[in-house]
Amino acid sequence: MTDDTLTDHEPTETDPTTRRSTVREEYGSIANTGGDCCGTGDDCCGTDEIGTEADGTAADRARSIGYDAADLADAPDDANLGLGCGNPVAISNLEAGESVLDLGSGGGFDCFLAAREVGPEGRAIGVDMTPEMIETARTNARESDLENVEFRLGEIEHLPVADERVDTIISNCVVNLSPEKPRVLAEAFRVLRPGGRLAISDLVATEPLPDKVREDPEAVAACVGGAATVDEMERWLDDAGFVDVSLTIEGEWTDDLPIVSARIEARKPDE
Repeated sequence: MTDDTLTDHEPTETDPTTRRSTVREEYGSIANTGGDCCGTGDDCCGTDEIGTEADGTAADRARSIGYDAADLADAPDDANLGLGCGNPVAISNLEAGESVLDLGSGGGFDCFLAAREVGPEGRAIGVDMTPEMIETARTNARESDLENVEFRLGEIEHLPVADERVDTIISNCVVNLSPEKPRVLAEAFRVLRPGGRLAISDLVATEPLPDKVREDPEAVAACVGGAATVDEMERWLDDAGFVDVSLTIEGEWTDDLPIVSARIEARKPDE
């Protein structure tokens, strides 16, 4: 391939920059309207499997994927946008005084829950690439009673966090949206302290997806088109340097695609 070929390359729908723009636009619309995933009015991210509760409010959807009444009461009303596929805070084993980072924090729901878990001596940081989501989260923070939570604008492939600054990383149905997942995991490894933990909820594919799904911007923004396979995710975590990798499938996510919800855990080695 020549330099001229690279120079003449035109962005396509599968180009990483184009994919990020599509996702940013979709989730900016959600932040502005408080609507469902991708502004479709349908269940978020194709969540057919979670039952009739998912057809209700964001609170109904949150309860159907593992949150309880106390979780909903502990976060500002507008923080839960009904966009998750699990409850990463519940699997993170947070301790008082820790620093926790949420990749793709949206309206801040999981960040607020994490901030209460780590207490006033700890800190919760949310990173999101969508300005509208950051503004929503910051508004929620100002209206909350929490002083140990903050939200930063940035891409999860280029985290606005210094090396070895956080104890735990959480994320909820966001890594699948990235067109550069190995880089996301490498960045997560970079900002974790030695011995730090990764605890994320996400969607993965149990077998490779058809090209027509992977190349469909709407399917990507709806959390399914960009789902990595189980083998890919485990390999990328290993390549990034993580140990004690565990990927636990929690349930089917759609009727017509091999997509499942998963609990993904790993640890950065001690020094």
